[in-house]
This record gives sequence, C-alpha cells and structure tokens, in this order.
Amino acid sequence: MTDTGDRYALIIDQVMFNWAGRDAFGLEVSDFRVRSGERVLLLGESGSGKSTLLSLICGINTAQSGAIRVDGTEMTPMRSAARDRFRAERIGIVFQQFNLLPYASPMDNILLPLRFAPARRARAGDARAAAFTLTDALGLARKVMASPTADRLSVGQQQRVAVARALIGAPSLIIADEPTSALDAGSQANFLDLLFAQCKAAGSTLLMVSHDERLAARFDRSVRMEDVATFTREAAA
Repeated sequence: MTDTGDRYALIIDQVMFNWAGRDAFGLEVSDFRVRSGERVLLLGESGSGKSTLLSLICGINTAQSGAIRVDGTEMTPMRSAARDRFRAERIGIVFQQFNLLPYASPMDNILLPLRFAPARRARAGDARAAAFTLTDALGLARKVMASPTADRLSVGQQQRVAVARALIGAPSLIIADEPTSALDAGSQANFLDLLFAQCKAAGSTLLMVSHDERLAARFDRSVRMEDVATFTREAAA
C-alpha cells in the first residue's frame, strides 16, 4: 500500500507492538505524522519506549497491527530482507553511540550504506566526492578523513562521520537517536546548525530523539513520547 499524498515523510497509523518475555511491554501509536522536510524533536525519558518506536520506524522490528509508511511506502507487510533494502535506500540513521566500524577508515564508514542501496548510490553520483562535500561542510579536515581507522578519531569527529554516513545519497528520512547527549550546550548548538543545514541541502526530513527539552526551540515542532504513544509494561511473573 502507498500513501496517495506526498506531504508526509512518515505516517504511523494504528500501530500496536508487544515485546514478549519476562519484562514484556507494549507500545501503541494511533496517529503520528511527520511532514516532508520537517524537523521534529521527539522528547522522552529513558524507558518511555523511544528505542522501540525507532526500531519500528526503521523496520528493524515489525508491528503486530497497523501501518507505518515512510516516503509513501508501507513497510509493515514487507519481508525482513525487503525492509532491510528499503531502510538502506530511504532512511539514514545517526546512532547514539555512532556505530562506526572501528577498524575501517572514515571514508569507508561513510560509503558503507551505498553498498546496499543502488538507488541511493546513484543519487550520490561520484560517491567519494559526495562524501568529501559532506565532510567539508561538517568541518572534518581532509587530514582527519585520511585517518586509516575511525577509532583514532575524537568523539566529535566520529559524530560528524556518523552524520555524513546517514546523509550520503540524500535518504528521505533521517533518524537521529540522542546524538547530542554527550555534548555541552555550545557544541550542541553548533552540531544542530550543521545537521539542519545538511538535511535542508539533501531535502531530507529529520526526526530526532532526545530527553533534553532545551533543544525544542531549535526544531519546527517538538512532541512528547507520552503524547505519541501509549506505553504499557507487564509485571514480571
């Protein structure tokens, strides 16, 4: 199923997901939408279900019912391999811990998503040139990019490599999971300036998750996790 309109980069409609096991819990989202090109901050404390919601949006986990549409395409009916391919093509992810390959070079880390996404690779054109355009804009010096392994970089440099990896090839939706949690206020502001500018240049929609309410003023819209989802936890047996 595809959404007939192109106004929304993300639509979550009547979704229900339940984890099984000793610490089982459930998450229900009746209606959550992010407009194309919008910058949205999703606020929530630890344990509020943010990670589960992101895993559903990215197709890592599948809802038991309801629909999740990214860039107009419904992901819920897809098989696992198809969701993986779709995620690689349409979604760029900035992980809280960056999740770089420590013994690969910064350039190889940035280019990694393109190996699994032919359309995204085609959009990037000259992939190395596109990577350098991003890293130049993000303030990564060429000597930093020449490092043989990503584990030699500072935290701030690794953060920028992770952003470049998410943005290369202009995916429709960028998901950023607590990317500013280890930064001071000045560094946060600088990072957001860079992230916003690059999302705008790529035409990408941004959904960023954080517990820091001070960031809300920088976004087009902020929403609280409790206003988006109903979270229920079952008592351990």
